[in-house]
Amino acid sequence: MTDDIIRLRYTSSEYHEHNPSWDLEDSPWKAARVQSLLAAHGIRPRTLAEVGCGAGAVLAALRPVLPETELYGFDIAPAAARFWERHAPARIHFELGDFFEVSQRCYDIVLVLDVLEHLANPFDFLVRLLGHAPLFVFHFPLDLSAVSVLRESPLLYVRDKVGHLHYFTKGLALALLEECGYEVVGSQYTGAAFSAPQRTWRTQLGGLARRLTYAMNKDFGVRLLGGETLMVLAKHRSTP
Repeated sequence: MTDDIIRLRYTSSEYHEHNPSWDLEDSPWKAARVQSLLAAHGIRPRTLAEVGCGAGAVLAALRPVLPETELYGFDIAPAAARFWERHAPARIHFELGDFFEVSQRCYDIVLVLDVLEHLANPFDFLVRLLGHAPLFVFHFPLDLSAVSVLRESPLLYVRDKVGHLHYFTKGLALALLEECGYEVVGSQYTGAAFSAPQRTWRTQLGGLARRLTYAMNKDFGVRLLGGETLMVLAKHRSTP
């Protein structure tokens, strides 16, 4: 029942009304971070799928750097699917529906970007996902920090506006993956506090404090002040 209520946010018009652009502005920035992670590990996939692809703009932005890769995008939101036609030149195979119901194949790599925090049961999702690829890229917003807990309003804001149900630090994000059968191959902060297109004025205002704290100890600074996101490359724990 809880899953159905959460899914209704995306299959109805509720999420679209709060986020009419489906974060298209962030997509090239996010795609660049995905490509950086893949390049750092020498990965050139033949097939790549994004689960929860939204408007599909991340996949479209990846096309120039992955010209020979078969790209697949899956989302349950009809409102997001309205954007897909504009990406026709990028030759992306889009599917509307639950990934686990509409996809029967295995891919070289699966992207799960800003999805897990929206799910009623991310543990179940991650365990089910394991059989669909040998490699995975995850993107986590690191909403949880000492400052966000003290103020609380930032957590309530992302819960109301974009539907975040779970909040992460770097350690909690990596622990979740490991608990669900993944081995972390590599992870990196994205520099979101200083480079993300849709930074809030509060994020920008805190820039100097973050730079100073991050310079002393990045992990501690992020746990204290927030402002970062985490990109993770992972594999099935039993994959060579």
